[in-house]
Amino acid sequence: MNAMTTDEYRTVYWPKLERAIEHLLTQNPMEHISISYEQIYSHVYKCVCQQHSELLYNDLMWKITSHLEQVSSELQASPPEHLIENFNVALTQYTAALHCIVPVFIYMNKFYIETKLNRDLRDDLMKLFSDHVAEKHVSTLLPLLKKAHSMPFQVKPSTMASVVKGLYALRPDWVPLAPALFSRFIPQIHPPALESQLPYYAAQDKKLQLELSQNGFTRGDQSRKRASEES
Repeated sequence: MNAMTTDEYRTVYWPKLERAIEHLLTQNPMEHISISYEQIYSHVYKCVCQQHSELLYNDLMWKITSHLEQVSSELQASPPEHLIENFNVALTQYTAALHCIVPVFIYMNKFYIETKLNRDLRDDLMKLFSDHVAEKHVSTLLPLLKKAHSMPFQVKPSTMASVVKGLYALRPDWVPLAPALFSRFIPQIHPPALESQLPYYAAQDKKLQLELSQNGFTRGDQSRKRASEES
């Protein structure tokens, strides 16, 4: 294998990898990509073997950070009523991109990130999303999520669950900011209930039933529905 100079890495290999990463991050079906997954893996393999692991890792992190800063700016401009849905789209798209990016960079992960940095590529890339996107919007997202949760079907339940579970996966220490909200979607997030707390939980359940009835969901309606279904 011929030696790869830093200049060759910069002018030949990284531009191809950068275009491939951009495509994976945006997944625009109308945009043609002239590099295959096998080629990406092959280029990564050669860069690592030619002692350019640190350069490649830093470029990858820079590229994805730049993309996430753009994503965050777009979310910043999003109207409040669309922020939950738009955040969910951004997180879902990014997670899907990592399913492709991490495997093709597996050689760099194994022989540089795990060996020399004692970390994992996917963990590093999820931390980038946490630092550059979620961290900047969580203070706005949580009040919107709590409000949406108190008004059934204002936001699709699947979207609510996806965003709350996503925030928890990114930063479990955000739970104290909205414990009731997280506990609705994350099983066993709180310690087992004590008998002395049962009146509190009963009051919370009564409050929820009241909120549902105020929004048109009554126990009587549900009972009639079930009765008609059974008949």
